[in-house]
Amino acid sequence: MKKSIFTVSACIGLLAVVTSFSPNEIVENSKKRSEIADTTPQTQTYKIRYGLLSKNGAKILSGNYDVGSFLAENMVTGEVYDTYYSGGFQSVPQYYDGLPAGTYTFSAMQGQGGWVGYGTVVATVSDAQVDSDGYITVYIPIIWEE
Repeated sequence: MKKSIFTVSACIGLLAVVTSFSPNEIVENSKKRSEIADTTPQTQTYKIRYGLLSKNGAKILSGNYDVGSFLAENMVTGEVYDTYYSGGFQSVPQYYDGLPAGTYTFSAMQGQGGWVGYGTVVATVSDAQVDSDGYITVYIPIIWEE
């Protein structure tokens, strides 16, 4: 008898706790959390398309070249973003999606053959540089080649 009274009391207590939360409170708390999440500022990022600039000034957006990686170094923070795909010969164009706005030094690393040397380009990444394809195209100059 004592056991059944205890069980009934426990169930009634549990039921009272569960029903003390109204669905409106749960929805309101959920809204408050999502409102906070929605107000955090989103950093604008951009899609970069890398090409090469030949020694005679021709823009190159096709073919395979001795490129280890394309790099973008933020001139304020020093953070480096690269397209490293295990080095060696890479085809162009190469892409990087998610580069934050800012001023960068763009360059390329030599590939495994060491047949080509690359220069640098300083450019600002912003809405003004986005082309009709939705990319900012950066051409890295070829300084020397064998």
